[in-house]
Amino acid sequence: MKYQNLKRSFAALGIVAASFSANAQVPKKFIDPANMDQSVKPGDDFYTYASGNWIKNNPVPAKETRWGSFNELRDFNINAVKTLVEEAAADKSAPAGSVKRRVGDFFAAGMDTVTIEKLGYTPIKPDLEKVKQIKDIQGVLDQVAYMRVNGIGGAMFGIGIGQDRKNVNKYMVNIGQGGTTLPDRDYYLKDDTRSVKIREAYNTYMNTLFTLVGNSPEVAKQKAETVFKIEKALAEAQMSRLEMRDPYSTYNKLTVAELNSKTPDINWATYLPKFKIKGQDTLLVSSPKFMTSLDGMLKSVPVADWKTYLEWNILKSSAGSLSSPFVKANFAFQQAQTGQKIQTPRWQRMSSLTDGTIGELLGQLYVERYFKPEAKARMDAMIVNLRKAFEIRINGLEWMSAETKKKALEKLAAFKSKVGYTTKWETYTGLDLNRNTYFQNLRNASIWGYNENVNRLGKPVDRNRFGMTPPTVNASYSPTMNDITFPAGILQFPFFDPNADDAVNYGGIGAVIGHEMSHGFDDSGSQYDAAGNLKNWWTKEDKAKFDAKTQALGEQFDAYTVLDTVHVIGKLTMGENIGDLGGLNAAYTAFKMTKQGQSNEKIDGFTPDQRFFLSWAQVWRGNILPESAAQLIKTDPHSPGPYRTIGAPVNMDAWYTAFDVKPGDKLYKKPEDRIRMW
Repeated sequence: MKYQNLKRSFAALGIVAASFSANAQVPKKFIDPANMDQSVKPGDDFYTYASGNWIKNNPVPAKETRWGSFNELRDFNINAVKTLVEEAAADKSAPAGSVKRRVGDFFAAGMDTVTIEKLGYTPIKPDLEKVKQIKDIQGVLDQVAYMRVNGIGGAMFGIGIGQDRKNVNKYMVNIGQGGTTLPDRDYYLKDDTRSVKIREAYNTYMNTLFTLVGNSPEVAKQKAETVFKIEKALAEAQMSRLEMRDPYSTYNKLTVAELNSKTPDINWATYLPKFKIKGQDTLLVSSPKFMTSLDGMLKSVPVADWKTYLEWNILKSSAGSLSSPFVKANFAFQQAQTGQKIQTPRWQRMSSLTDGTIGELLGQLYVERYFKPEAKARMDAMIVNLRKAFEIRINGLEWMSAETKKKALEKLAAFKSKVGYTTKWETYTGLDLNRNTYFQNLRNASIWGYNENVNRLGKPVDRNRFGMTPPTVNASYSPTMNDITFPAGILQFPFFDPNADDAVNYGGIGAVIGHEMSHGFDDSGSQYDAAGNLKNWWTKEDKAKFDAKTQALGEQFDAYTVLDTVHVIGKLTMGENIGDLGGLNAAYTAFKMTKQGQSNEKIDGFTPDQRFFLSWAQVWRGNILPESAAQLIKTDPHSPGPYRTIGAPVNMDAWYTAFDVKPGDKLYKKPEDRIRMW
């Protein structure tokens, strides 16, 4: 696309002017050459060229599993949260029931280690005793429901309320596979060295917890074997992560009678009310095959073994919140999976827990102290610009027909954006929090959360729900809401700075905005229409062309090696890779419409285009422990940072021009091989 034509297009579309002149006084080096390794050719290793010295100088801290731009910002935010929760806990004058008092009480209870140590595992003794009273398989099923509605965690399967993906204005009961503890089914089923090592650590963890609640080592060993046998059978019945990415294969609308026929040992008509779910005649079941297998296990697994399994579910859901022997055992298990050297400090864990449990109370304090209205105004303007850029790019696609373009543009126009924080704070009415009862606070919050979820049934879908707390360093796209969300926490450097030049902001937060927009058009999101319904809007020919492009992108990422023989899984990371490719292209298109984007004036020795791509690169710089890297390849739909850095740019002509990348350079792709999608 010619940028002189693009300039006229933007003017015609009324793009918002939100530029910072390249001549403006830049107070700090937003692209710092000291972080780079300019001894490396960008065309050979753009990741090291852009971030090599930063990577050398920033090893993973002992309390972390990885360290990069996201972690730096999260570290800044958790320290900001620490200030807020400590102030709230120390403020004895805060009125009962006030936001500050409730936040302070919750945090103070979590920091009261004297009481927590004194209690040991007393808080879960009644739960363990209740399991002992179970007599038959109906008692097992009743206990599963009891645990779910009483904040003790989920066993066997998942259940909750969500949108009907084919009728998104309606809430429905969703039932899904579950029942396992390890992060992925493969850890139960594969015998590679890493899987075996993690299974051994899991066995040690189970033995430790069973022993801590009074079982002899021999009984603990037997119980651990029983639990693993059940969980392995559940894992064998589960769909893989790749299979779960298909929104059609996981959309199975069944009547209660139809589900009963697949699970004859579970009468859902009488069972659902035990989950506080009433008056529902149809359900969405992500994996009917899993539920059938589970039903078979209700017949084949002895009641005594199910009781052991339920006992384990109580232990694992509580261990991190009990006295130090339980917490240490829990960390040792996590350590084996991630390689983390030392336990995260308690203040940090409790600050994060406060955010994760009553985040919209804490969020009010965070926004009042740390959120800058000018950041939201600049973000709103950039979102308008990115939307216009995406519109121009869709109109300019050579591979897509006019018929499909029309539908794509309708979907783009329907995007809703949410920036900073919610417009309607959750009050957590009915949630009892007490400064002296840490464990009960967590139970109460879990019960409150479950009730809030099931009480959505029969009510209009709340399209204003924010979904993330203000301090969160993240962004999201919801296919059923067709909205993009950017919490206050991410609106900081290196993603965004109101004083930075446009190249830095468009290469950072601009690409993040474009990334989330692109999720609406990735291999999964593209199957949802403008209203958010799971409904095809593609011509057969255009869908075939799109699928060919996704296959090529998958092959590109499959070729990237993470650890020894471990490769990126192109199909698992497809949605995120499309998000990066579409997002960076859209951000670049928007950037070229700014004053700086149309100039060649250097800042700190770099052209505007170089600064744009270097800003993108510094977002993804980082170090990661090998154990964590190996785990994330199985479980994380995002590609590792080094490959996010290069995955999109190597398909963009502008990157080749900016850094004079030529044939013979290691990252060079022929123009005809560059993947041009959105």
